[in-house]
Amino acid sequence: MAYESFRDFLRALDRLGELKRISPPVATELEITELADREMKSPGGGKALLIEKPTVNGEVSPFPLAINTLGSWRRMALAFGAESVDAVAAELGSLIRAKPPTSFREAIRLLSTALDLRHAKPKMVKSGPCQEVIHKFDAPPPRTVPWPKAPDWRNPSAPDPQPATLLNLPIQKCWPLDGGRFITLPCVVTKDPDTGQRNVGMYRMQIYDERTTGMHWQLQKVGARHGRRYYERGERMPVAVFLGGDPVFTFCATAPLPDGLDEFLLAGYLRKQSVELVRCVSNNLEVPANADFVLEGYVDPTEPLREEGPFGDHTGYYTLPEPYPVFHVTAITHRKDAVYPATIVGLPPMEDFYIGSASVKLFLPVFKMNFPEIMDLALPAEGVFHNLVFVSIRKTYPMQAYKIMHGLWGMGQMMFTKYIIVVDDDVDVHNTSEVLFRLCANTDPQRDTVFTRGPADVLDHATSEIGVGTKLGFDATRKLPGEGFKRPWPPLIRMSEEVRRKIDALIKSNPHPT
Repeated sequence: MAYESFRDFLRALDRLGELKRISPPVATELEITELADREMKSPGGGKALLIEKPTVNGEVSPFPLAINTLGSWRRMALAFGAESVDAVAAELGSLIRAKPPTSFREAIRLLSTALDLRHAKPKMVKSGPCQEVIHKFDAPPPRTVPWPKAPDWRNPSAPDPQPATLLNLPIQKCWPLDGGRFITLPCVVTKDPDTGQRNVGMYRMQIYDERTTGMHWQLQKVGARHGRRYYERGERMPVAVFLGGDPVFTFCATAPLPDGLDEFLLAGYLRKQSVELVRCVSNNLEVPANADFVLEGYVDPTEPLREEGPFGDHTGYYTLPEPYPVFHVTAITHRKDAVYPATIVGLPPMEDFYIGSASVKLFLPVFKMNFPEIMDLALPAEGVFHNLVFVSIRKTYPMQAYKIMHGLWGMGQMMFTKYIIVVDDDVDVHNTSEVLFRLCANTDPQRDTVFTRGPADVLDHATSEIGVGTKLGFDATRKLPGEGFKRPWPPLIRMSEEVRRKIDALIKSNPHPT
């Protein structure tokens, strides 16, 4: 299912009881964070919040703010237009596993699968709602009349708001020690200057003033690779940042796609409708026509980097100031009825747990293509995305767990994983207690661990050097003779199925024994 706008998605959440509307004014300085943090830590991720009157320096912003919109399994499924995230993962998995047909019946089945891709390729359109209001910064300044009353988010025919600027958008200062206000859900569009391949990534953006922000693309990110090429060429780098639109866009900007695979292809597949793109008004990049806000601009390789941060990060700690490129805004365009999308990160569990876990579910079939012995994989909330990975395997030969550890460390953003625990296929990796039981019961610390070195998340404050660290793998599987284990492996204590069935029948016939 494709959503025509972010507001369209919010209406769907509202109809299904997944949205709380907050009518009184709430400050973008810390107060929205406290409200959202409590909601995100509610059972099951709580509800999405629509702040109808967010205030910026005491003034009500012309634009409402929505937060925690993807912060539950149900809302993630609704963003995909599906009954569940598992259903989407199964559909994508069947496509990935498709083989050349050996019969007419198989050919028809594969044709049906291929037709699901008919909307995957994005298409260009001449105009779109994201450019209903245009504010070019090299043009005369926008009108300076007092801000009108914030429009009713449910009523798209409300009066036009004042043109957006970086100073009247409801951009949050999330945590007390943050270095300023940060855009937290920006979809950053860049292109490789050599190949023209597009990338859509998500990199936080600190507001410096009404015309500039930080661009926190980390060392290993694709946006940073594109940037290095522009720096080497000495050319100004065009950048576009969009917010809102179909919620699938936000998910795809965070998805661990291989370098060179267009995120809009994945978005088109997931929403079963082509992503319509419009060309920016001040550079040649393309953005979704139904986005809510677009920030257009450039990064200048001839100017020095600028300190960015501190920022209360998904690690649960503040990342300290580091130099990053400066993004110069040349234009801001937006829908007349735009809603500002936001999130916060911090001590888990937070909204990002559901976004990251959905990525794991969707891309598990890719892992299984490379490692068919993998049964399931989980990233517990306590691992804040990639610090801790549980993986279950069907073990058939000695040292197989170590093969899996090294293989996963070599796959994309899994290179950042500090701890991998491998367990047998009868373990539910989504049950942390069960995994920890096997870790403690099935391992000898010296025999069943391996240290290695590799790239580290630049946000990891615990490493001795930025971007470089060590990893630790645990083999918590049953040990085989070829692994140096010379004693019989004992069976796990389990009741016989016959007794279990007998007691099940007893309880069913007498549910309230005296």
